[in-house]
Amino acid sequence: MDEIKVSPDYNWFRSTVPLKRIIVDDDDSKVWSLYDAGPKSIRCPIIFLPPLQYPVYWNLMEFCDGFRKLLDHLQLDKVHLFGASLGGFLAQKFAECTHKSPRVHSLILCNSFSDTSIFNQTWTANSFWLMPAFLLKKIVLGNFAKGPVDPKMADAIDFMVDRLESLNQSELASRLTLNCQNSYVEPHKIKDVAVTIIDVFDQSALSLEAKEEMYKLYPNARRAHLKTGGNFPYLFDAENAKIGVHFPVNNNFTFQLSQYSI
Repeated sequence: MDEIKVSPDYNWFRSTVPLKRIIVDDDDSKVWSLYDAGPKSIRCPIIFLPPLQYPVYWNLMEFCDGFRKLLDHLQLDKVHLFGASLGGFLAQKFAECTHKSPRVHSLILCNSFSDTSIFNQTWTANSFWLMPAFLLKKIVLGNFAKGPVDPKMADAIDFMVDRLESLNQSELASRLTLNCQNSYVEPHKIKDVAVTIIDVFDQSALSLEAKEEMYKLYPNARRAHLKTGGNFPYLFDAENAKIGVHFPVNNNFTFQLSQYSI
């Protein structure tokens, strides 16, 4: 049984926080689904970008343009972004894309990466759209932990597998395309954005080399190292994903609990 789906916290969230579906592109098949929580008076909220669930965008510029339109629709000039895995990479690329007219106040990057070449799939990225859904799911599942795992980690994996099963072929193919097409972050374009890096000491899809590259890219970033959590520390234990350390007391950043989860 998927313990997270039947947990009181999850069911409270689903029963009290509305799911919104928003179209901002001319193509009405591109639908943003997001949960809107917190006071509406906050003008610089935090937006959570997950590994999987986005409208079908096939390249990074298309995604960044769509996300910019979403922020315009929500009437948000600037936001904090919490990005997990692919979500973290997309958050960095959006900050980079909008650096001349900044839209990103700060970044929290959880188990994320800065260069898609680490997955060794750049040569197949343009063929994902041709592959059947079952094969695409197999590629994604290949990055999940194998063998015996902590019960909490097993629950987190079950939850993500359930989310994976809900995606159709084009949704899966577009996520993998964004994840693997040849691209890297240009950190000099986002040097003024405050960054916190969250990663884990136990097994995850990221290699030690990929983590070290993130540290080199953001030498002034705050770091939050978690003993456990695997690929999904924000699901493994909610206490793991505390983000207060991201906002030091003696600086100009203000964080309040208004948030959107994509």
